[in-house]
Amino acid sequence: MKNPKIKPDIIFKEFWRRNDRFASLFNTVVFEGEEVIKPEELSELDTDVSTMVEFNEYKETLSRARDIVKKAAHGVDFVIMGIENQRKTHYGMPLRVMIYDALGYLKEYQEITRKHRKAGDKASAEEFLSGLKKEDRLHPIISIVIYYNEKPWDGPKSLRDMIVDMPEKLGRMFSDYRMNLLQVGESGKYHFSNEEVQIIFETARYIYGGEFEKVRTLLEEKILAPDVGAMIGVMTDCDLLVQEALESEGGMNMCTALERLEERGREAGRIEGREEGRKEGREEGRVEGRAEGREEGKAEGKREILFALLKAGAEIKLLKEVSGLSEEEIKTLRKEIE
Repeated sequence: MKNPKIKPDIIFKEFWRRNDRFASLFNTVVFEGEEVIKPEELSELDTDVSTMVEFNEYKETLSRARDIVKKAAHGVDFVIMGIENQRKTHYGMPLRVMIYDALGYLKEYQEITRKHRKAGDKASAEEFLSGLKKEDRLHPIISIVIYYNEKPWDGPKSLRDMIVDMPEKLGRMFSDYRMNLLQVGESGKYHFSNEEVQIIFETARYIYGGEFEKVRTLLEEKILAPDVGAMIGVMTDCDLLVQEALESEGGMNMCTALERLEERGREAGRIEGREEGRKEGREEGRVEGRAEGREEGKAEGKREILFALLKAGAEIKLLKEVSGLSEEEIKTLRKEIE
């Protein structure tokens, strides 16, 4: 975004913080439209996955924060889900997501071992080694990377995509890590149960393609919540749309907003055209001035030469041939120097 006051990350996070939107996203993209995640069963988790990594005498603190993380009840247990918002292709994204997920697992592992130590639980030799009971289990973490850009993602989609070519035997033993990538430009294959989620993806796709009539048909006279309008604005990298949404009271009419944006665009074009015209006019004036100056300089130079010849007593016949002036004009010049 060109306006430094607009913080896309905050707008992204605030939009997906709503449980009904978050659930619709995961149910559609991950669970193929089945309502596995229920909004009322979602709770927000701490996005900070920073931790201390220890191995023998080696210790290092890793500081990482995710965009949005929620926990959902699933039967008698739960699943942890995270969203990473991406506006540009990140060529290390599979590794980055893998680290986020691994730190999430490590965080839960450390919480379990601390709980056992605090409770003074007895442990077998094997359990003492890990700090885990044989029956302890970690909870699944599912992450989605949402890519908001009209250009297709041209980076790796899995850890293997980041690895050099491997012989077939080595490749069979390699543990890959695939990230769940949702590209807004390719989201037409999904239909989201939540109307606002459907609107942001569909509207952004149409704007990417310059299909504004489809936007008008889709939204007609709908009044969008300010955070929905702002979300569309940051998804399409449009500062003016974000401003229209955030400044709206009681919601934004998208069609009216687009008309105002088009008018602003036309006015900006007219201003730019007038300024360009002024620049061209000034440049033409400078060119003409330089040309006139050169001509005046030549004339002045010729006049000085004539004065010098007159002072030296050159005959009028010679002066006529050299200057192209008439005899009367030469006599007039002679009078000026007498």
